[in-house]
Amino acid sequence: MASGVKTLESTFSFPWKSQVHLTADMSIMKNILVPVDFSEHSAYALEVASQIAKKHGAGIIILHMLGLSESVLAKSEEEELKEAKYYMNLARERIKEFTKKEFLENISVDAIIQNYKIFSEVDHVAQEHNCDLIVMGSHGASGLSKLFVGSNTEKVIRTSKVPVLVIKQPHKDFNIKKMAFACDLDVENIPAYTKAVAFAQLFSAKLETFYVNTLGANYMGYSDIEKKIKYFTHKLGEEIPIRVYNHYSVEKGIFNFCVEHNIDLLVIPTHGRKGIAHFLAGSTAENVSNHAKLPVLTLKL
Repeated sequence: MASGVKTLESTFSFPWKSQVHLTADMSIMKNILVPVDFSEHSAYALEVASQIAKKHGAGIIILHMLGLSESVLAKSEEEELKEAKYYMNLARERIKEFTKKEFLENISVDAIIQNYKIFSEVDHVAQEHNCDLIVMGSHGASGLSKLFVGSNTEKVIRTSKVPVLVIKQPHKDFNIKKMAFACDLDVENIPAYTKAVAFAQLFSAKLETFYVNTLGANYMGYSDIEKKIKYFTHKLGEEIPIRVYNHYSVEKGIFNFCVEHNIDLLVIPTHGRKGIAHFLAGSTAENVSNHAKLPVLTLKL
């Protein structure tokens, strides 16, 4: 069990801070960052991260954000320090208990505890510690629009340059055989597609690329779609098969495609409100909870 979890860093708004620099790992997947709030969903994410770490010889860094209230930080420096240390020690004990899992055996596990819940800091921590992937648990069960709008997960996704893998249910065997890349055929998606290919190779999985053609004002005829595909592949520099899936909504179409093609992991490019996320933001979340449990990998454009 991960009984030897080290606290790498503690960040508060007063002058004390401890930090240990990680030793560089030359494997493809060096480190995986897992933000935890000690919920069952963050435990699901930690278990998936452990499976990926074991397969690729990676380490895991746990990030817990305390979020101390202003009332605590408004006290005198001495009181502030004393109370903050109390919460720090409490968090350390909770992390020790939280990481007493058999699936963490033989994995290097370190921890970072921060005060403020500034979600852009998740990406900063990931980059500072050479993390190749962020794995997060999510409570969302009402489709992709719930994944991207109004949640802590969404805040991390929108600010993270590091790929984010969203986990919504337990996976005792996170075995990815088929991945699907949802593409709107904009050339801006090409860097994300390249990353998706790399992840597919990492998991030894087959990658399907598809475009959802919706009815109504956004509907495109076959010749127009063919032109967009040709332009996309021309800019990509290689011919790749891109499926066209017709549906009345992007969100439902994405999930239906994944179900019909037995997809294990959905990959979505996002850039704030651009990319696929742009079409999902503000849409009415449909009741697709039976599909929403699918793991989602988001890649910043």
